[in-house]
Amino acid sequence: MPMFQPFKGGGFDGHVIDLHTAVKDGVLGGGDVGDGKTAAVENELDLKTMITNLELPETPSVFICPISLDPMQDPVTLCTGQTYERSNILKWLSLGHRTCPTTMQELWDDAVTPNKTLHQLIHAWFSQKYVMMKKRSEDVQGRVIEIVGALRKAKGKGKIHALSELKGVVMAHEIAKKSVVDEGGVSVISSLLTPFTSHAVGSEAVAILVNLELDVVSKVGLMQPARVSLMVDMLNDGSIETKINCARLIGRLVEERGFRAELVSSHSLLVGLMRLVKDRRRRNGVSPALALLKSITVHKQVRSLMVSVEAVPQLVDVLPCLGPECLESALYVLDSLCSDNEGVTALKESVNTIPNTVRLLMRVSETCTAYAVSILWSVCRLASRECSSLAVELGLAAKLLLVIQSGCDPALKQRSAELLKLCSLHYSDTMFISKCKLAPTIQ
Repeated sequence: MPMFQPFKGGGFDGHVIDLHTAVKDGVLGGGDVGDGKTAAVENELDLKTMITNLELPETPSVFICPISLDPMQDPVTLCTGQTYERSNILKWLSLGHRTCPTTMQELWDDAVTPNKTLHQLIHAWFSQKYVMMKKRSEDVQGRVIEIVGALRKAKGKGKIHALSELKGVVMAHEIAKKSVVDEGGVSVISSLLTPFTSHAVGSEAVAILVNLELDVVSKVGLMQPARVSLMVDMLNDGSIETKINCARLIGRLVEERGFRAELVSSHSLLVGLMRLVKDRRRRNGVSPALALLKSITVHKQVRSLMVSVEAVPQLVDVLPCLGPECLESALYVLDSLCSDNEGVTALKESVNTIPNTVRLLMRVSETCTAYAVSILWSVCRLASRECSSLAVELGLAAKLLLVIQSGCDPALKQRSAELLKLCSLHYSDTMFISKCKLAPTIQ
């Protein structure tokens, strides 16, 4: 019998053991090797399939190949007594190594011997875990069927209770998400979103829906104006969790080809999203809010509404507080607003547009720099003398030269050169060179 090394967990103390002793002492989680069920499973299930399907947080160290750090499926032992996955050790030997990878002892024999006892132990352990997983999955599926059935008949507080329980099951078990869809739960939950639905019911329903894989039919059903309107109301008045869920669910609907712009062309939606973006205490709502703004600003009516609710200066003012990913989304939205004269005018009239965008050049990412240059180009072209002079005083010229000399996209270099030329029109050559602080380069 091989000497197994100790591992942290269930009753294994490093003694020489056989398969029966290992099972009895708890290496297999307290199962019974004579159970019959595990033995039956061992004959039916492929070890590779079980390892792939089981997502276990911890596997006994004796089952792990020292080379790949993955569970072994075909363990073999070297003359040194160390055990490895067959394919891994054979690859090691084929590379010309004549030492044991773990101990670095020289091998006096390069033959490998199948470790059948360890293979049985691994198979039995994974078989038992797999059976337990399947049992839990069946229990979860059964519970989902019961809750969805109860939800069809529930009234009043019964709806809230059923939805809350279903949400807990969906959040805890991945298999529950598929079960809800398979049992027609999406249509049942969607039907609860009406103009007369309380926010208590609506928030639980949205929390479930946002975690499910929705097909086209389900999304079309959720695109009904009354349902979108309810989500917008909850985005304004719900808890932070509900606001985030509403923003994410609406964002998934916007991606559908048949989505109509008028469904998101509302002051209420934009106001709710900007509140999330500006909330300095709970920053977890910023990313989903900006992601939705990014999706809906492709529509001209939404861009016009953003100007009318004064979202432009608000978005400009939060730029210094955003992380890299959120910054890209925010700058994308501001750059989209430059597609319309009213958007450019709003950016020009915001006192922090030029300082905040100049500061971002060459500091975060090439994408952020590209959006910032595009915004500055639009604003400076609108009011060349006023805006260009302010931008140059804030160091724009020197940063544009750095962009031009960098290995960035040629289109970005071209736009930077055009912006640099626009800025130079209001200075003498000598004065502009001094503003650049990179005289040899500009000459």
